Amino acid sequence: MKNLFLSICTVAFLASCGTMASSSSSKVGKSQPSIAATKWVLADNVKGKTPTLNIDGAKVNGNAGCNSYFGTLSTDATSGTFTASQLGSTKMACDNMSVEQNFMSMMGKVNKYVVSGTTLELYQDNLLLLKFNKAD
Repeated sequence: MKNLFLSICTVAFLASCGTMASSSSSKVGKSQPSIAATKWVLADNVKGKTPTLNIDGAKVNGNAGCNSYFGTLSTDATSGTFTASQLGSTKMACDNMSVEQNFMSMMGKVNKYVVSGTTLELYQDNLLLLKFNKAD
């Protein structure tokens, strides 16, 4: 199961590298709509609970796939920057902790965001790390 998840993550990572010419990646580092007071759900299918991202002012929280997480957030819509810091989480043990570990690791690396309709993409420079759909 762990190898299957790692394989899927590797394929998703490599696929995101190949999509750098997409219209979204050309918007990285450019002016973006504000994402204040929004809620998002990870677009990828994962085993277990799907990670979420809730933005509330200078705070970020949600579910990382098992545990609840929280932290501070700094965004700048003018330049499309996104920095989640001081990330922490509850410490429950779950069957598939690799989803959560990968999600939290990527959240800590994000430095740019792009909003396209009801989709939020989080980047490390020009590398797409996470893609979310707007939650109802």
